[in-house]
Amino acid sequence: HALSPEESDELCRLILREARATARINHPHVVQIYDVIQTEEWPWIVMEYIPSLSLYKVIQHEGPLPPGEVAVIGLALLEALNAAHAAGILHRDVKPDNVLIGEDGRVMLTDFGLAREADGRMTQTNRLGTPQYVAPERAQKGISSRESDLWSLGATLYAAVEGRSPYQRKTMMETLTALATGPPDPMTLAGALEPVIMSLLRREPAERSTPDKLEAALKAVLNAGAAPHPVPPPRSHRRRRAPYHRRALAAVPALLLTLMLPAAVGGEPPTTGSKAPEPAGVMACERRAEGTKRLPPSAQAPRGQQYGLMDGWIWYRDPSGFAVAVPGHWNYWQVPEAVCFADPTSSRVLGVGAGPLDGPGYRLLAAKEVMLAEPASEREFVWNGDERKRHAVALVTSTMTILWASDDFDFQPSRALYDVVRATFQAYTSTS
Repeated sequence: HALSPEESDELCRLILREARATARINHPHVVQIYDVIQTEEWPWIVMEYIPSLSLYKVIQHEGPLPPGEVAVIGLALLEALNAAHAAGILHRDVKPDNVLIGEDGRVMLTDFGLAREADGRMTQTNRLGTPQYVAPERAQKGISSRESDLWSLGATLYAAVEGRSPYQRKTMMETLTALATGPPDPMTLAGALEPVIMSLLRREPAERSTPDKLEAALKAVLNAGAAPHPVPPPRSHRRRRAPYHRRALAAVPALLLTLMLPAAVGGEPPTTGSKAPEPAGVMACERRAEGTKRLPPSAQAPRGQQYGLMDGWIWYRDPSGFAVAVPGHWNYWQVPEAVCFADPTSSRVLGVGAGPLDGPGYRLLAAKEVMLAEPASEREFVWNGDERKRHAVALVTSTMTILWASDDFDFQPSRALYDVVRATFQAYTSTS
């Protein structure tokens, strides 16, 4: 309301243009924009919802984070920035407030409110982000580039491992003066991560670490044994649900090292041109079988499941000893070691049976422990499907795996259906 009608129209136009540009970024570590709408009064941006705390609040609650955890965060944010830069987008406001740590341990880059489409390599503007996380060339000349995004990434990782920004001062003017005239404050807690972060905070953009070198350096920190260790959640009474689970982040470096091990011992990873092995267990449900059947009429709910299902859903009871609710119009079939269900009108697939979980281009995105009657874990991952990228979440117990998979672009919209499936799943005996 403080703007003139002309200024308001221009701001709305910029918001919509930048949101549409940002919507081109489809990456597991970037909060997705689903739609952009202009009503008569306001522009609206429909975004992915991530139950989370910002990295800034995590640092406030828990203090400086261990170098291993910060290295994991750095790898995730580097992937996000690489995806943005590949799409021709500069973020221009990377800072702890704009990094989300999800309840499931995911690391997400958000708030592209200052983002600009990069015309070539650089763009100029008078708009600044938070001074403590702005690269020197932006603060002095207003020039943004991929290298300035990487400087801000370095300042963010510095804050995560040290508990403060590299140029933290009492006033904005003091901060900008320090940024323009001096080196970053000495690091005391970063350990092996110090040279990695300092390689991003060099004053000259051309002297900063490149994305490839940065990725290798962060992985080397993890290889050197700087993996994070589980710690209790913060004691802050303001946190109602303890969104930040270090156990989920702690699992990522170990899995990363496992995936890197063949290369470390001289093994050759499979090439993209090699023929992938036939999928087994629940992953075989990805190959929709000929002669699939319609689901049988609704069965009686298993004992203990007294609530009603959503309209159009039915109970499926399998002789192998489980019951689950699924949409009634879906098809089903069996493969060795699994029962498969699929939506005939979309790419969504449900498999119940045995693992393993793998595929060409398999990449784990998140892993966390789940509180059930027996030890269980939940894994989110992507892989290269026959026609397009696939995205899945799987609940893994000692006896059974539940796989929910879809095309990557449809995964977040369909995730709520998986939550229903998981809530209704129940193993039973012949007398249940």
